[in-house]
Amino acid sequence: MTTKTELDKILTALDATQTLEGLQGIIESICKVFSIDHAMYHWVDSAGDHYYFGTYADAWIQQYQDKNYTRIDPVVSGCYQRFHPVDWRRLDWSTKPAREFFQAAMEHGVGNQGYSVPIRGPNGQFALFSVSHHCEDAIWDNFIDRNSRDLILIGHYFNRKALEFEPDRAPEQAQPLSPRELDALTLLGIGYSRAQVAKTLSISEHTLRVYIESARFKLGALNTTHAIARAVSCGMVII
Repeated sequence: MTTKTELDKILTALDATQTLEGLQGIIESICKVFSIDHAMYHWVDSAGDHYYFGTYADAWIQQYQDKNYTRIDPVVSGCYQRFHPVDWRRLDWSTKPAREFFQAAMEHGVGNQGYSVPIRGPNGQFALFSVSHHCEDAIWDNFIDRNSRDLILIGHYFNRKALEFEPDRAPEQAQPLSPRELDALTLLGIGYSRAQVAKTLSISEHTLRVYIESARFKLGALNTTHAIARAVSCGMVII
């Protein structure tokens, strides 16, 4: 498990870097701190351009791009449908293309275990922060239990820094949300339960429900998930 000092060093380095290249060195340090084989940040900006920072073998990244594996990668398709982090074992690997993709990834040393944090920003920006390793299921489950919150935080810090390199983005205009409404949607969006959100904000679940319903009305959303999605697309919430 990372110490607070180690985590603070990673987050401070992310805040300080001024170049896209600087992210590569930081992601390499994450592997050392967490004692894992690989870490990867994949960012699709609002113009549809792809960026990769990570420790996978160059041959695997090239093969991934050449064969357009984004179309069949269960991690990409699975995370695109979710707001919450995903353990790769929970994804659907049953199709033949998915099994062949997994085998190719293993041959390039990606690892049999993985954990990905889906992140969404304004105007269609989408990113994945992933870590992977080769180990038994029980060891990986213990690793995720101990480190998931730190990994989620690091993933969102990576994305916040990446968004700084899109200075001309213009979020859609919408009725503004109050600070409490923004806090509620942000925490729900990164995977907190309603009880956890209420505790974090030091409010009752009844009061939390009032904030959520108010935000939903302002955003013209059908439900809470829709409200989170709309807030993200408008640039109000970054998760």
